[in-house]
Amino acid sequence: MLPTVAIVGRPNVGKSTLFNRLVGKKLALVDDQPGVTRDRREGEAHLLGLDFTIIDTAGYEDEDPHSLPGRMRMQTQAAVENCDVALFMVDARAGITPLDEEIARWLREGDAPVILVANKAEGKATEAGVMEAFILGLGEPIPFSAEHGQGLADLFQALLPYLEREDGEEHEKEFYEDEESAPLKLAIVGRPNAGKSTLINRLLGENRLLTGPEAGITRDSIAVDWMWTSYEGEERPVRLIDTAGMRKRAKVQDKLEKLAVSDGLNAVNFAEVVVLLLDATRGLEAQDLRIADKVLEEGRALIVALNKWDTVEHGSALYQGIKQALFDGLAQVRGVPIMTVSAATGKGLDDLIKVAFETRTAWSQRISTGVLNRWFEAALEANPPPAPAGKRIKLRYITQNKTRPPTFVLFGTRLDELPESYRRYLVNGIRKELGFGAVPVRLTLRSAKNPYAK
Repeated sequence: MLPTVAIVGRPNVGKSTLFNRLVGKKLALVDDQPGVTRDRREGEAHLLGLDFTIIDTAGYEDEDPHSLPGRMRMQTQAAVENCDVALFMVDARAGITPLDEEIARWLREGDAPVILVANKAEGKATEAGVMEAFILGLGEPIPFSAEHGQGLADLFQALLPYLEREDGEEHEKEFYEDEESAPLKLAIVGRPNAGKSTLINRLLGENRLLTGPEAGITRDSIAVDWMWTSYEGEERPVRLIDTAGMRKRAKVQDKLEKLAVSDGLNAVNFAEVVVLLLDATRGLEAQDLRIADKVLEEGRALIVALNKWDTVEHGSALYQGIKQALFDGLAQVRGVPIMTVSAATGKGLDDLIKVAFETRTAWSQRISTGVLNRWFEAALEANPPPAPAGKRIKLRYITQNKTRPPTFVLFGTRLDELPESYRRYLVNGIRKELGFGAVPVRLTLRSAKNPYAK
């Protein structure tokens, strides 16, 4: 395991900007308004050859523990309790505030070593703000600019004593022999208040993600590494990805919500299997089908999970209704797994993870050219391609050129005249006969070029 560094500070001092700079990607949402970050977010940081896990936390606010800012503060406190060193960030332009002093008192009482970072310290005008930071009693502040990358060498020198291994060995990275043993990248998506964060917390057995009655709490897509124990007692790694609730596009007016939804869709691209979580008490809505369609369009394997099933009445009729609506609404992929779960009680969650691993196996499999073409010949014999205007369409052979998602190339002549219905017949045959089930399958048509065409 890499050592961990937590970034703490009041809202809008530049914590997420520093996080993004250290991980080398724009993972955390950044905006001028305060309080953008709510959950703690982890990433692998690299600083001049030093590797560590960096944790971005919510802005520390002195509010009631039961309020949303109060619950955010508890997430920040949990991050600091479990880190190797804390980076306390203040704003050198604004100077030291009473809230900065309160955070400093809390950090001094804890066990974690603290490095003081005076951010936004560009130019001589901020020197007074940097000097003022000495009053916090946390040693010499590091003048820094997360926006422009100034002060990285000083930050490296300050972190080195806490993160360097005594034996001089580098921290080991995990390597996996094959895709099956690698962590399952599992994203949870859905409308606001479907219970996505609650479900992940139940799997982890801790309040890792911020939850509550308010809709739209989650903004950043948060990835958490977890080890699942199968029924047989085998431990398998999973990377759980929580995403922001996705409302109808017409309802999304707030800039931050647009950023959060965009971040969630980006998380879908990096996932292998996506769970569309529905609130079973509200049934299936048009927005759920839009989300499902987007997941399949990106070529991800899809599972539908009906949450809050423990509170549902007339479950059998509801289940059949949702199943039929999905069958009608997702014509491109029939038979998507539908699971009934309860994030509140944990019922059905083990089965959900088991099905997710099985779905990834189908999504990742490669069919040999021999098996594929034996199936292809039988499919052509059972249902030959049509002959528009009396001219035969010749289908010569098929090959699988990609996995994840499974992608096939069909070679022949006059393929531009092949009806969509026949293409669907072949895709459905691949799914049914070759063991791909309900994962999205892509079929590309490629005609041989005629050297005498011109």
